[in-house]
Amino acid sequence: MNTAQTDKPAEQKPLRLWPGVLAVVLQWLAWFVLPIFVPEATLYGVLAGVFGGGLAVLLWWLFFSRAPWSERVGAIVLMPVAVYATSHIVHASIANGMMGMMLPIFAIPVLCLALVCWAVASRRLSSGLRRAAMVATILLACGVFTLLRTGGMTGDGASDLHWRWAQTPEERLLALAGNEPAAPPSTPTAAKTVANWPGFRGPDRDGIVRGEQIATDWSRSPPVELWRRPIGPGWSSFAVRGDLLYTQEQRGDDEVVACYNLTTGQPVWKHHDATRFWESNAGAGPRATPTLSNGHVYALGATGIVNALDAADGAVVWSRNAASDNGVKIPGWGFAGSPLVVDDVVIVATSGRLVAYDLATGDLRWLGPAGGGGYSSPHLVTIDGVKQILLLNGDGAISVAPASGTQLWTYLWDSDGIVQPALTADGDVLIGTGSGMGGAGTGVRRIAVTHGPDGWAALERWTSAGLKPYFNDFVVHKDHAFGFDGSLLACIDLVDGKRKWKGGRYGHGQLILLPDQDLLLVLSEKGELALVAASPDQFRELARFPAIEGKTWNHPVLVGDVLLARNGQEMVAFRLPLAGR
Repeated sequence: MNTAQTDKPAEQKPLRLWPGVLAVVLQWLAWFVLPIFVPEATLYGVLAGVFGGGLAVLLWWLFFSRAPWSERVGAIVLMPVAVYATSHIVHASIANGMMGMMLPIFAIPVLCLALVCWAVASRRLSSGLRRAAMVATILLACGVFTLLRTGGMTGDGASDLHWRWAQTPEERLLALAGNEPAAPPSTPTAAKTVANWPGFRGPDRDGIVRGEQIATDWSRSPPVELWRRPIGPGWSSFAVRGDLLYTQEQRGDDEVVACYNLTTGQPVWKHHDATRFWESNAGAGPRATPTLSNGHVYALGATGIVNALDAADGAVVWSRNAASDNGVKIPGWGFAGSPLVVDDVVIVATSGRLVAYDLATGDLRWLGPAGGGGYSSPHLVTIDGVKQILLLNGDGAISVAPASGTQLWTYLWDSDGIVQPALTADGDVLIGTGSGMGGAGTGVRRIAVTHGPDGWAALERWTSAGLKPYFNDFVVHKDHAFGFDGSLLACIDLVDGKRKWKGGRYGHGQLILLPDQDLLLVLSEKGELALVAASPDQFRELARFPAIEGKTWNHPVLVGDVLLARNGQEMVAFRLPLAGR
């Protein structure tokens, strides 16, 4: 008797595609589309797209796709192998971006999309062709990253992607070497006049411009451009004395302290050090701002070189290396603290620790207490009649005596030590965490510092999440603090820390305060100038003006009616209309 054969393989069911298609659409909406409309949600969109979307696609493929198990397992094994192999041939900015996680983070959504597209397009092919196409698709998806480089990240975590072969702004600038017009040499008398803006954030490092009032109707009287010129990368701001301005930049393999004419923008002199700092998130170049004092310019480079130069011609007075003097390694984002001149010493911050040099000779005068790494600048304040140097670092706040570096007091608070501290009108200290990427930081804390028979004491008054600075400094005005809460402006009451308002999308920019007319001058991350009322009542933008192109993290400077702005690729000077003229 014949029996029916029962060992014939069962017919393969068709692929279940719709869950994978839906998952990858939602993944790309979160990862790519959401940040376009809500920039401050970029970080959350990336996390949701990469991890949430990636997990959804993985679950679909392994358990619900109906693909043969050889294809399911093969794709899951091949993807990380392809990413690992690709990591050895991508551009250094891709390989090192996002603390080395850029390629995996970007590869997950791209590979998810490639997998779903392959599954849809190859569903009617023979098994051999399907598998060959799968291998080719995964390798091609990873290979795309070998064609790219990144110019860094915005404060919200968005990447500045370009073709690998496209010239960087620095490369375009270096191609112009030797073609920059010369300027007449400055005179010694011009270099020794009283400093208008001696260094980082002005005379008191508080971002306040006193004694100036500008017209706020820019529709009738807009800023007038005086000059514009390319500049090497770096996040330095400006120091200004007379008709000269000073800044720092990177030019190829040389770190540069440069002097330009304020009126014309023409170069006056450049001092070169054969060193280069680069990291893929913020790019190349020095991070600190030069400081002017007694006819000299003092500068700290990103690798720790401290220079004292003649402000008139750039001649070297003395030079040291703060990293070797202090025995510290270059931190991840480079040395970023601007030098501070107090009496007969110049003080620099090296990864959370202060170092002081003799102003005239460069001899090492003292080393401050060791602290957690940080990127803020030493800050001179007077509390209870005692002059002292504040520094924010990774451990919190520390105060030392200027003459000896002896510790006066400390306040422990976990932070990145990036933003500058500020004083309230009654002498309390405001500190920020400096970890507000995407607006997720702890915020600002007010501490009362007192000096009694038992020494110094620092106690918390309140902590506010209403203002969460990242690397963007805030200003204090009439019992309120104004600054960046993530990528939006915010105002908090200094009595209790409560937020008064939040508004105005300016990215992770910087600002200065004109207290004589209750006015904030904001330089956005995209290079726009804006005027905002420094009032606790409500957010009011008075004017906006396109000033400069490219990612702009550098602090603006206002000297008289001349506004200076720069970023990692160009600098510009505007004449602002004055009030009443």
